[in-house]
Amino acid sequence: MYGKGASMDVIARITELMEMRGWSKYRLAKESGISNSTIGNMFRRNSIPDIQTIEMLCKGMNITVSQFFAENELIELDAEQQETIFKMSFLTSKQKGFVSDLINSYNEAGKRPD
Repeated sequence: MYGKGASMDVIARITELMEMRGWSKYRLAKESGISNSTIGNMFRRNSIPDIQTIEMLCKGMNITVSQFFAENELIELDAEQQETIFKMSFLTSKQKGFVSDLINSYNEAGKRPD
């Protein structure tokens, strides 16, 4: 979607994500906890929101910030997946390796955890 060196049009990306969901600006405001007037001003002025606002928008749309800026297909995370990723952010590299190995062992064994 956005080639190397190209800058992302953040408002266009927000619009794209809203359209994918069939959301209005009002719904975006409601889901993200951002005031309707702030959302309206952002679109009217075509102003780039700060990172905190982007994080709130992403949380409301149930995506990560990296997914917001990703060039590939969007994958939505459920609450459990988001919590797992959040918890993993506090692990050391070695601990993350152990978790990764455990997940890989389940995948290799053809098991799907409930």
